Amino acid sequence: MNRAARLLYGAAGQLSRVAPLLTPPGKSRALTALRARRGLTKRYAEWARSSRDRSRPLVWVHAASVGEGLQAKPVLSLLRARRPDAQIVYTFFSPSGRQLAGTMDADFADYLPFDNAADMDATLDALRPTLLAFSKLDVWPVLVERAKLKGVALALISGTLPPHSRRLTGIGGALVKDAYLALDTIGAASADDAERFAAVGIPRARIEVTGDTSYDQVIARAAAAKGSRVVEGLASTRFTLVAGSTWPADNRVLFPAWERIRQRDSKARLIIAPHDLSDRQLGAIEAWARPSYKLARLSEAGAASAEVIIVDRYGVLGDIYAVADVAYVGGGLHRPGLHSVIEPAAFGVPVIYGATHARRRDADLLLAAGGAAAIDSAISLESALAGWLPEAKRKAAGARALAVVKREAGASERTYALLIALMSGPALPA
Repeated sequence: MNRAARLLYGAAGQLSRVAPLLTPPGKSRALTALRARRGLTKRYAEWARSSRDRSRPLVWVHAASVGEGLQAKPVLSLLRARRPDAQIVYTFFSPSGRQLAGTMDADFADYLPFDNAADMDATLDALRPTLLAFSKLDVWPVLVERAKLKGVALALISGTLPPHSRRLTGIGGALVKDAYLALDTIGAASADDAERFAAVGIPRARIEVTGDTSYDQVIARAAAAKGSRVVEGLASTRFTLVAGSTWPADNRVLFPAWERIRQRDSKARLIIAPHDLSDRQLGAIEAWARPSYKLARLSEAGAASAEVIIVDRYGVLGDIYAVADVAYVGGGLHRPGLHSVIEPAAFGVPVIYGATHARRRDADLLLAAGGAAAIDSAISLESALAGWLPEAKRKAAGARALAVVKREAGASERTYALLIALMSGPALPA
């Protein structure tokens, strides 16, 4: 990190130490994230005093949010099953990762402290990790620097560097490039990602193509979901579109397209799971649906018989894709970007997504295989849906989508082997 960037980043780090104490009440994600960090390093220290066995290795895996956490989950499961001698700590940055953290095979899980030297030193001294692995991309420069000084082995798993990414160039590079260069190993999600990491200066000997572990995770979830209560309760012979993780930008094309699909099939059913479950967003969907359709929220009795069902709780969308004939995955028309397209594909369901902000390898793979369609308007969405109304056509497309998921499986085993080798060997010198 250059001198100017270090000074600015250090100043921000000092502010981050007092911000949680000054945070007012409120339900926003930002306020929740700040308040959750009150007394955070003390929680680490308390767990360490009561539960840390320093005769055992400790693997610390960090993920930014839900998507990155799901990529880490199958690797943690392998570590737990095959290395019962190791203790496991799982951390996350975003409040949306809190619920997922409770499902991880970890001895301790909590928020990651903000990236300043005092908090990171306190955390490292409490945990005494053998290995610290970042999932996908959330690499923090001060944490890496302090961990390196303490002899902790450092890895990135399911690592991605999209084309035209400025994460390791320009301003982004000034902040985090040194942290990536300090990693002992990178398990790249694809050969293209590996080449891009090498192109920005990371030694090729430290990069191994291990694949994207999220494919293993969605296969395991699909297998477990088919007998779940929520899936059994929503089973139907009606044509069902499951629209998952939608934003208002998605709804602006989804609603008019669906109205025209209903003219083709009056029994068709829409299950919509908005990304944001605030009263405002749920109310906007209800205001559109109520005049024309039999409407219900998932939590209401008899919801399965409704024509439009609103998923009003988190954590079930990955199961609900099991009842889909076609899936629409949101975020591709919204600036933060596309959500997981391989969750529905793992059920053999063809996928439609908005193409405006959809620069993702998995979306490209599904599209190239004929298991997905990219849209940019209500008219193109209607056309894609109409093309898959015939059962034979949508089942053929779904089979192609599932074939992609199966072909990409196996990354968890390769990533596990990478981490075990790193635990057994010396870390690079600081």
